[in-house]
Amino acid sequence: MSRFKFSVGPWNVHEGEDAFGPAVRKPISFESKVKKFKEIGMDAIQFHDDDAVPAMNSLTEDQIRKEAAGVKEMLDSEGLSAEFVAPRLWMDPHTADGGFTSNSKEDREFAIWRGLRSVDIAKELGCQKIVLWLAREGTLCQESKDPVTSVKRLVEGINAILAYDPDIKVLIEPKPNEPIDRSICPTIGHVIGLSYLTSAPERVGGLIESAHVILAGLDPASEIGYALASGKLWGVHLNDQNGMKYDQDKSFGVENLRQAFNQVMVLKKHNYGSSGEYIGLDVKAMRTQKQEVCYRHIQNSLEIFKLLEKKVDTFDTAYRDVCIEKRDYEALEFYTINHLLKG
Repeated sequence: MSRFKFSVGPWNVHEGEDAFGPAVRKPISFESKVKKFKEIGMDAIQFHDDDAVPAMNSLTEDQIRKEAAGVKEMLDSEGLSAEFVAPRLWMDPHTADGGFTSNSKEDREFAIWRGLRSVDIAKELGCQKIVLWLAREGTLCQESKDPVTSVKRLVEGINAILAYDPDIKVLIEPKPNEPIDRSICPTIGHVIGLSYLTSAPERVGGLIESAHVILAGLDPASEIGYALASGKLWGVHLNDQNGMKYDQDKSFGVENLRQAFNQVMVLKKHNYGSSGEYIGLDVKAMRTQKQEVCYRHIQNSLEIFKLLEKKVDTFDTAYRDVCIEKRDYEALEFYTINHLLKG
């Protein structure tokens, strides 16, 4: 039995619409998804702000809190927790040029408003983590935003969230590109550096997504290790990616099994989860999946993670140490692959 706790978001079961084609499946209600997630074996739900409170822009702050409280009752009835709330700052007309880094003062203020409302929602849901996926915090035209000013504006936005509630933690989820091609925080190293520019560095950390790391041409286990060594890994989104393309959010381990194995190994070896962190799955159903099997990618990812846990547990560390002592890395590499191939 896995010692980890697992989470997933409602967006991970979608209708299959993409930039090149329409939806291929029928929408599923949020309530139905929550029940199914519990059945699959999830422990917590990841939220965007408007997953919890749809049409929130037209509601008062009290109305937003009231709707979020209703969602908390639903979670409680299923025995589920909320992991985090993330302001969705990439779908609104106000954020076409970015949120915290927009060239429009009005739009920057809107982004901060959504950030503060996300804190309100998180408190009602019983969680203390705000995730910032900085989807449009960068530029498609280098000359359109001064890079120094952009960093300072981002820090100002984060500081506003930190000042609003002394218990809240901010997790930045880095991604090098898509939908923009020049991101302010493309890697976890940038995130950690930025955290020390804020007013409360001890409350700013990172959430690493496997696919985003691969898009940067880096290794997920190495990035996870860097964040763990820094004490800044407060969340993960495990999935997979077939090379440096668009963000695919494939099931965990289906493309890069050895990379997946090493992610599980570093997380387990260094006690990730001991402070209540979740193994988050950010995986999306293939567009080819039919309605009746549109949750399979989540089930597969969970099962692959647990199978790799067993591989970590049975990895011969004594033999590894001998190989290291002899500096026989060819032998170690072969042992690792052979270990993964064995039933």
